[in-house]
Amino acid sequence: MNRQKLNKYGLELLWASLAIAVAVAVILIGDNLLGVQLEIFQGMSTFNALWILDLILVPLVAGIIVSFIYGLGGKIIAHFPPLIAKCYVFYNLTPEMVPAGAEILPIGFWILIVIVAVEAGAAGGLVGEILIKKTYGRSPKHLLHKRYSQKSIKS
Repeated sequence: MNRQKLNKYGLELLWASLAIAVAVAVILIGDNLLGVQLEIFQGMSTFNALWILDLILVPLVAGIIVSFIYGLGGKIIAHFPPLIAKCYVFYNLTPEMVPAGAEILPIGFWILIVIVAVEAGAAGGLVGEILIKKTYGRSPKHLLHKRYSQKSIKS
């Protein structure tokens, strides 16, 4: 590979890493602002409006942010921030952090929650791309971003 291609891929990796880092921060801040811990089960009272907002809306907003930072292709990268954030929180959860009368979710149920959060992030990435392109599907060639358009050689 030549140097120019390596620089291009390095820049793309940098933008992807930045988008993922910002989205993970948004998810963790959203979790703290809402005061919800998806990993802890306290009976049926666990499932309330704030829990649903934390499960669906926070990753959706993070996915939109990923698409705005990265650009086209953000819907693919938007899968990773919820996965990283939820794994980080679950890994750092200790029994001392669990309130009395509550328990840490079994791994099987926690995986279901992570899947829903990842899909909400992917939906946010799709919404972000639609907002960027102002349309969904294939765009006419003259509407493509200059980074993605082929330069035609005039004869």
